[in-house]
Amino acid sequence: MGESDEKKMTEELAGTKIGPEHSLDERVALALSVGEECITEEGLRNLLEKKPTRPICYDGFEPSGRMHIAQGVLKSINVNKLTKAGCTFIFWVADWFAQLNNKMDGDLNKIRTVGMYFIEVWKASGMDMEHVEFLWASDEINKKSGEYWTLVMDIARKNNLLRVKRCSQIMGRTESDEMSAAQIFYPCMQCADIFFLKADICQLGMDQRKVNMLAREYCDLTKPKIKNKPIILSHHMMPGLKQGQEKMSKSDPDSAIFMEDTEQEVRRKIKKAFCPEKIVEGNPCLDYTKTIVFPKLGKVTVQRKEEFGGDVVYETYEQLEKEFVEGQLHPGDLKAALASCINEILQPVRDHFEQDEEAKKILAKVRKYKATR
Repeated sequence: MGESDEKKMTEELAGTKIGPEHSLDERVALALSVGEECITEEGLRNLLEKKPTRPICYDGFEPSGRMHIAQGVLKSINVNKLTKAGCTFIFWVADWFAQLNNKMDGDLNKIRTVGMYFIEVWKASGMDMEHVEFLWASDEINKKSGEYWTLVMDIARKNNLLRVKRCSQIMGRTESDEMSAAQIFYPCMQCADIFFLKADICQLGMDQRKVNMLAREYCDLTKPKIKNKPIILSHHMMPGLKQGQEKMSKSDPDSAIFMEDTEQEVRRKIKKAFCPEKIVEGNPCLDYTKTIVFPKLGKVTVQRKEEFGGDVVYETYEQLEKEFVEGQLHPGDLKAALASCINEILQPVRDHFEQDEEAKKILAKVRKYKATR
C-alpha cells in the first residue's frame, strides 16, 4: 500500500466505527497513524491479526497541574483512533508516581483532585469512552501488592543503576540531575506497570521511549523469555509556542495552550507565538495545524480581505504548508486562523467546566495549585 493510499484510508476511517467488516490493513493503518515511531510494525500487525480479544493499549499520566492541548486534544484523537482500530485503552492514573516525582508538593489529595480534572477534560473533549478505562495506580497496586512489588523488584534486580538512570527523561529529568532514591525507583515501577496491566501496546509520547524499551529488554532477560513483547507506539511531542521549545511547559503558561483557556488567552498566546515566514522546521503554528486542527476539524479557513485574495479554505495540511512556504499564506493570517480553530475545538471543554457544577469546583481547586517540577 502506497503512502497516499494509506493516508486516504486513515482519513476515511477517522470517523468510522471499526468492526469485523474492516480489513486488517485498515486497522493497522489507523493504529500506525497515531505514532511517530512504532516498534515494531510487524509486531503490531501480528497483534491485531491474531489476538482473540481486544488488544490493550496503555498510557500512564501524572496528575500534575492544568492540562495542555497536547495532553487533551492530541490524546483524545489518538485514543479514538486506537479504539476504532479494535483496541481497549487503559489510562493509568499515576497518583503514586506523581507523589514520588514531587508533583503538587507530593500532596496526594491534590494529586487525586488533578487526576479527576484530567478525566473531566477528556470526557468533554470528544474522547469516545466506550472502550476506555481509568485505573488509579494506588488503588490497583494495593489490590495486588504482592504481584506488583515482586515484579518491580525483579526488574530492578535485572538492571544496573546506569541503565535505570538513562530513563530519567520520563520524569522530565536528565541523567545529571540530582534525584531522590524514590525517583531512581520510578522507572522500574513504570516498566512493571506494562506487565502488571498486561498491556499489548505502550501508547505514550516519544519522551517515554526509553522506559518502554526497558520493558522490551526485560522480556529477553526473563527465563523463560517473554515472547510477546509490548509494542511501542510513540506519538509526536508537540512543541511549545516560543522559539526553540521542543515541548510545552506547564511552568511557562505562555508556552502552552491549556484546555480551558479563554478565547482571548488563546488568541493572545498564538499571536505572540514563534512563526517564521516561509519556514516549516521548528514552526509551532504549523505543527499545531498539522497535529491538532486537521485531524480534529478536517479543514482550516483563512479569512482575508478581498484586496488580499479573499478567504481560503484548506482541505489538507499539505496544501496549507505548500502555500505557506511559497509565501502565499502570511504568518499573521495563519495565526488568526489557527486561533479560531483552536477556540472551536476547546469550546466544549469550556462549556463543560462552566455548566457542570462538580467540574467547576474541581477546576477552581486545580487553578489554585502551584505546579512543581
